[in-house]
Amino acid sequence: MQRSASIVAATAAVVLLATGCSAGGSGEDADTTLSIYGWSGEVPDGVIAAFEEETGIEVTFDSFDSNETMIAQLDSGQSGYDVVQPSQYAVQLLVQRGLVAELDHDRIEGLDNLADTFVDPSFDPGNQYSVPFAWGTTGILYNEACTGREITSWADLWDPEFAGKVYMLDNMLSAYIAGMQVSGLSILSTDEAEIEEGTQALLDQKPLLAGYNSTNAADLVGAGDACIAQAYSGSSAAQATAANPDVHFVQPEEGGTLWTDSFSIVEGTQNEDAAYQWLSFTLRPEIAAMLTDEANLATTNEAALAEVQDQSLVTNPAIFVPQEDLTNAEFLVDPGSALAYFQDGWTRVRAS
Repeated sequence: MQRSASIVAATAAVVLLATGCSAGGSGEDADTTLSIYGWSGEVPDGVIAAFEEETGIEVTFDSFDSNETMIAQLDSGQSGYDVVQPSQYAVQLLVQRGLVAELDHDRIEGLDNLADTFVDPSFDPGNQYSVPFAWGTTGILYNEACTGREITSWADLWDPEFAGKVYMLDNMLSAYIAGMQVSGLSILSTDEAEIEEGTQALLDQKPLLAGYNSTNAADLVGAGDACIAQAYSGSSAAQATAANPDVHFVQPEEGGTLWTDSFSIVEGTQNEDAAYQWLSFTLRPEIAAMLTDEANLATTNEAALAEVQDQSLVTNPAIFVPQEDLTNAEFLVDPGSALAYFQDGWTRVRAS
């Protein structure tokens, strides 16, 4: 699964898809349709089909490739979407722009099914604007037949022994997760001098890299063409570990980060009742379990774990990173004005 953790403002014009723009619902169509804009592969077809069958509401689902694309679509004021699926920092940006509605918890059933980690999260205190659905981490995927040893730290991605066999995610803040934490710093830092330390770490690493790759690094590690790669937990990492017993996904001892993708209701939606029905439906344990069974992604729904049909997925550390390994993991949030420091550093890293 590809993810976007950079917060570089989208500059390209977003083409409005006809299938997405016509589904906002108004007049006689209100509450008979629901238009969702979410991550590709994160909302199982089975969930949508079950919702349509039970409610009679016709769902249109369009996918985006980055939070920035989604935000630009809503910023246009003509998206026609009722529900969106932002990552944690994107929730903050959408709230700042007034693009998502404050949630009425009295209209949502099942919030008490969420795991404690996703209740009252730092990026959305009190879950005022978002209901977490999927989660994962940023960590390390490695092939032990290639590395010859266990990998435990971001520092292993700086080891000259693996020169030319290391990949980093092709994403600004994802790369900085490693660059900051390997320097003993928090990715949440907004201090210019500390961010410069993270930049220098990435500059020092650059000669060792085979490249920046958010597309098929897991396949390269699985095949032994790469020894080690920064990676997101989830379906791609799970597939790589399942296909090759020498391949492992680990959370670095420095912490890495947590990410979560949530559902939020678009401000001004004409299909508010249908949107609330969707939130409650996806909070049902048996429905949330379908995310794991069908998409090989970790559900935020604690009550859903017992409902997962393939329990081997629940114990797979490439999907559900063990709780004891998350002690130092941080939610990646909007750095505000400090974004400029990351952008400047990233420009220098990529140009080096």
